[in-house]
Amino acid sequence: MTTLVRAQRVLETAVATLLRPLFRLLLRQSMSFIAFEEIAKRVFVEVAMKDFGIEGKAPSMSRAAILSGLTRKEVARLLAERPGDEAEPGERYNRAARVLTGWLRDIDFTEADGSPRWLRDEGPRSFAELVRRHSGDVPARAVLDELLRVGAVRRHDDGRIEPLTRAYVPAASVVDKLAILGADVADLIATIEHNIDHGKTEPRFQRKVMYHRIATAQLPALRKLTAVQAQALLERMDRWLQEHDTGVPEDGPEPRAARVGLGIYYFEEPIDDASKEDLVFTGEER
Repeated sequence: MTTLVRAQRVLETAVATLLRPLFRLLLRQSMSFIAFEEIAKRVFVEVAMKDFGIEGKAPSMSRAAILSGLTRKEVARLLAERPGDEAEPGERYNRAARVLTGWLRDIDFTEADGSPRWLRDEGPRSFAELVRRHSGDVPARAVLDELLRVGAVRRHDDGRIEPLTRAYVPAASVVDKLAILGADVADLIATIEHNIDHGKTEPRFQRKVMYHRIATAQLPALRKLTAVQAQALLERMDRWLQEHDTGVPEDGPEPRAARVGLGIYYFEEPIDDASKEDLVFTGEER
């Protein structure tokens, strides 16, 4: 078997593996395969048009048709029926997250012991000032409504606002959780793609530790341990990023700025196969 054929088979297996949890989610959300197929075809065409053109030539429907295997007529229909801007949920997520992070890190909005202050709506060191400092010109009321909606803050009887969580996690909103699905999984896949193409020269961090025989009675302690230690690491990274998030250079050979981050996730599933290895550690860039 040639390397190319083997790579293709491994890719097909990998796609089937990542589609299984996605399809479980889609079925729970009542999305049919027809709807999924339409989205998949449209995005396939959009990526072919944007990222796989020929240097020096404008993107063409003919090339997109060749790459995607669709007809030119189908490509034209998909491009013509492209939906409107869907970025609003992600932008809301980003703005609310920046405000909450600033609240926990900015010394003007924390107590002497480092805990976040309860803030008034207006005035010095107020919620409005927090939003202006950490989320630009978005209305403070809109950010507050968002944080109240997802249960990240609460308002006390005296009018002051208290943060309830150390991260923006929309616990009550299915819509926002689904938006996070798209953003976070896309970032992970982009990192894997980068490491496939450039892992030897400029790898991006990608690690996983996994055991197969952890007693279920130990899982509550493990969940708590991973949450505490992962949160501590993310907070250290956040402090570094905040210190260096001071604007973009006006000139130079490199791009003016980049969106960067570190994502951590915990997973578990019951298994009955006692023949699996006791330990699997995946520690190389792929």
